[in-house]
Amino acid sequence: MENQKTLKNLMEAFAGESQANRKYLAYSQKAESDGKKNAAKLFKAASDAETLHALKHFEVAGKIKGTAENLQDAVNGENHEYQSMYPEFLEDAKAEGNKEAIRTFTYALKAEEVHARLYQEALENIDDEKEVFYYLCPVCGNIEKSRPDKCFICGVPGEKFIKY
Repeated sequence: MENQKTLKNLMEAFAGESQANRKYLAYSQKAESDGKKNAAKLFKAASDAETLHALKHFEVAGKIKGTAENLQDAVNGENHEYQSMYPEFLEDAKAEGNKEAIRTFTYALKAEEVHARLYQEALENIDDEKEVFYYLCPVCGNIEKSRPDKCFICGVPGEKFIKY
């Protein structure tokens, strides 16, 4: 894309819309647990709308490449998160004694390492047409290629994993 200011704006809009998506999803889940069904539905609809905006901004910015390039980008991103970003965040949380942050950063660090490995595997086997299923831990974000007895990161029973 030639216009660098527009590209910067598209990427800023992508980041903002992506964050709004997650925020409104969290609000939807809270409203649902509070028994506020109408607010929950509104937040969920808004979350989905923000996703539409974010995806279109990302596309127009030219950030969606071929599958191999996208897998490599994912490997690089996940490697950064578990090798650099989360270790630094963990140090800060430990220094401040924030046990909840320590736990969530630890879960994410360990899960991101798994994600990096899975993306690398997918890249190396990009032309393999044998169907693979993935199982997501709904607590820590760990992903497995078969349903485990329990999550090796957070201990959640395997029957709670979500199949993809």
